[in-house]
Amino acid sequence: MSTLGDSLITITHRPELVFAQGQGSWLLDEAGKRYLDLVQGWAVNSLGHAPAVIAQALSEQARRLLNPSPAFYNRPMLDLADRLVALSCFDRVFLASSGAEANEAAVKLARRWGRKHRGGAHEIISFEQGFHGRTLAMMSASGKPGWDRIYTPMPAGFAKARLNDIESVARAAGPDAVAVMIEFVQGEAGVNLADPGFVRELRALCSERELLLIADEVQTGIGRCGRAFAYELFDVEPDLMTLAKGLGGGVPLSALLCKQAFNCFEPGDQGGTYCGNPLMAAVGLAVLDEVCRPEFLAAVRQRARYLAQGLQQIVRDHGLLGERGAGLLRALVLPGNQAEQVVAAARELAPVGLLLNAPRPNLLRFMPALNISEAEIDQALDLLRAALRQVLG
Repeated sequence: MSTLGDSLITITHRPELVFAQGQGSWLLDEAGKRYLDLVQGWAVNSLGHAPAVIAQALSEQARRLLNPSPAFYNRPMLDLADRLVALSCFDRVFLASSGAEANEAAVKLARRWGRKHRGGAHEIISFEQGFHGRTLAMMSASGKPGWDRIYTPMPAGFAKARLNDIESVARAAGPDAVAVMIEFVQGEAGVNLADPGFVRELRALCSERELLLIADEVQTGIGRCGRAFAYELFDVEPDLMTLAKGLGGGVPLSALLCKQAFNCFEPGDQGGTYCGNPLMAAVGLAVLDEVCRPEFLAAVRQRARYLAQGLQQIVRDHGLLGERGAGLLRALVLPGNQAEQVVAAARELAPVGLLLNAPRPNLLRFMPALNISEAEIDQALDLLRAALRQVLG
């Protein structure tokens, strides 16, 4: 007798449930149980589950044009690139399908620029505890402990510095260094925020030493931190930026953005079968038109304050260690390594479950839909309290 998932290659531990339907902040499993979702595909579903604007964009574009090949222009590709340029400090856009793919493209572009303008400089400085994707090169770029030993030999050319330690960056910036890749908020590491002063010093160091500053905004971009892009919180302009997750709102879409001075790919240097396909680009346009409205972003900031205040009250009531975050990317620090137990207890609550994420053994991460309501936040906090009582007493 087969068990659930027997035909799938094992890549993670999944609970014994199958989701069948979603709407907004809610998921429904095949048994009919409802779950309030504060994971949203790891910050992917910026507008929640099954938003009408995405369904409409997919339906209309699927009837018109799916994929003419990236060797040709298509209107949604052009319009999405124009929209991203208008919203940001960048001049050029390359569209792809995943965050790892966008980050690979950023590394390629930096190394191409280093070959042309810096005598072959190629080394990328990234940060301990950072996360940039699951390709071999991006695992090398990441600072997740142990990732340098899973698939040895690993690609070379990635040095490590420490977040908020400018001297560690300066030491890592040898003659072969060409770029610094940073997450302004390290999501997988536990929602660790860069210090604004450090970011300003980093921008100055990169300018002084002719290093490209690459902002990995795969998780933080497209409204997640209360602004269109997280770099706006730090009053700096990166040279390159990567986007994914919230850009597609649930479909596979990512982007690399750069300033004109670094637009140095030559024809054939970079590409991909699905890069810039009109189906995904049409969805990206629909998401941007909704999320990047000033009034929508103001509402995200208000919801973020409301959630943070509720989490801070839970910290006081349950004797936890703290709460932190930016916008609607937040974390709760537990007194011990009980995070997975809390995640399981919250999921098993009845009649309504709560979906949480534990990126570290002592930490819970919250990535709700950007349009979650205050009433849903209140319900989530009540469910979280119930799970904490079960696990912590």
